Formats: sequence, C-alpha cells, structure tokens
Amino acid sequence: QLQLVESGGGLVQPGGSLRLSCATSSDIFKILNWAWYRQAPGKQRELVATATTSGNTNYADSVKGRFTISRDDNKNTVYLQMDNLKPEDTAVYSCNTPNGGSFDWGQGTQVTVFS
Repeated sequence: QLQLVESGGGLVQPGGSLRLSCATSSDIFKILNWAWYRQAPGKQRELVATATTSGNTNYADSVKGRFTISRDDNKNTVYLQMDNLKPEDTAVYSCNTPNGGSFDWGQGTQVTVFS
C-alpha cells in the first residue's frame, strides 16, 4: 500500500509563504493525478489543487493566484507552494488522488496563519 508523508507546514503571519511536500513510497506515483486537500476545524475536507500526469493544474477559487501545485516524478513527490497566506488558509493539509482519495490518508501537515 502506498504511503503518503506530508511535511512543510508551520506557523506564519498573513502574507507569508510556505512550501508543502508530500512524498510517496511507490513509483505508481508517476501514473496518477495528484491533489492537495485541506480540512479546517469543524469543516469538511476540501480539494485545494490538482496536478495531472500531463502537467495540467487546477485550483479552488479560494486559492487561485496564491497557491501553486507541482510534481516531481523523479522523486515521487508533489508540492504545494503557498504565497500570500490568509488566516482562512489555516487547516491540516493532506495529499491524495483527486477522486476523494484512493489511498489511506497520511498524517497531514498543519498550517496556521495568525495575526
């Protein structure tokens, strides 16, 4: 079973930046589309960004223009560059496939944006 290991979260002030990483344990990474999700306290998990095998990307309206998803198939890793962070971006961020998640969820990485 493929394992997902997210990292890179932390505390940041509004307007700051973070770069999240999600490392996977299998070369099956290369043939799949990938996504970042987030879940804020008391809210449902939401899809934030997707990256296809052909390099196409899509973003939720709330993060468009501020977040950038990318993937490195040589490292079996997907990234999320987050710029101009806002307090409403505070959540646990996780990666998985875009269809709601084909694999067991990792532990996620906490992002907290505070004034």
